[in-house]
Amino acid sequence: MESKLMKGNEAIAEGAVRAGCRFYAGYPITPQSEILEWMAWRQPEVGGVFMQGESELASASMVYAAGACGARAMTSSSAVGFTLKQEPLGYITASEVPALFVLVMRFGCGGASIAPSQDSYWQIAKNGSHGDYRLIVLAPNSVQECADMAYEAFDLAEKYRQPVILMADGFIGQMVEGCELPEMKEVDINRYDWTAKGAPADQPNKEFTDAFNYVSGEVYAESLKGKIRKMKQAEQRWENYKTEDAEIIYVAFGISSRVAMQAVDQAREEGIKAGLIRPKRLWPFPYEAFKDLGPQVKALVVVEMNILAQMKEDVQTAVRFRIPVYSYASGKIVPSPEQTVAYAKEALAGNLKEEEVF
Repeated sequence: MESKLMKGNEAIAEGAVRAGCRFYAGYPITPQSEILEWMAWRQPEVGGVFMQGESELASASMVYAAGACGARAMTSSSAVGFTLKQEPLGYITASEVPALFVLVMRFGCGGASIAPSQDSYWQIAKNGSHGDYRLIVLAPNSVQECADMAYEAFDLAEKYRQPVILMADGFIGQMVEGCELPEMKEVDINRYDWTAKGAPADQPNKEFTDAFNYVSGEVYAESLKGKIRKMKQAEQRWENYKTEDAEIIYVAFGISSRVAMQAVDQAREEGIKAGLIRPKRLWPFPYEAFKDLGPQVKALVVVEMNILAQMKEDVQTAVRFRIPVYSYASGKIVPSPEQTVAYAKEALAGNLKEEEVF
């Protein structure tokens, strides 16, 4: 394997290229523009196609077409740019076309700021487009995982014939670390019989539109529910860190999970039995990780960089409200391990109140 020092955004792009991605369409926006820049020179190198669309909506629509033809296709954006991709994302999902959508989060609603954040959780884990669907959401916490998850994403997209979302916060996208890059892979654009390949003049062309148009409502509903059940059972991923005897457990993803891991070590040095559950996929949420928590667990603390504690509701559901769940939501500020430990002490001392789910 090849080792490189690179940014998280660069690792996402290179991981996708090495997975066989040969079509990229995007539009520049901070803090993900390095993905577009990397693809601008790498796609021509590997015989792929790079397109900077006139808009985010246009670039996502190009991915729709490329994916329908069998290409491993990808787009990326941030904040309002990713919101603009929701309409084609819905069409791609309804048409059962695989693709990779990458979101590198920044803080705030609307035009937002360029400060890193984790406040797109609701939009992505709970679906940003309209309709009945669920998409696998990958959440890296290192440059290595940026490459690995981008590499894996296309196999997942093709397995379930729908888009996969890789969601990194701005810190992970901009972070520079060493990375072991996976092997280069080529895929045959004609490997599936469902893709668009053209048709003789006397035969109908294939159409890619809402699958609901081809089958009865009942058949479609059962098929959709069956696929989602399968994903929920097979695709939960998480990391446990020192949870075996933990009395208080942090739950965090992305950059917050790196802080929380340091807080676990610091807390244990101070005699506090702390642990960490890190979701590697935000959907399906890793409910299995919480199922067998022992009676010694006195509280859970959700650590995330947003204002309204967006992941807290899923954690409460995971423990079925049998364990108190507190939120250390730091907005656009990366919490320090010391602050995170201090918050856990307050929770254990009974000085905190469980806030409502916003």
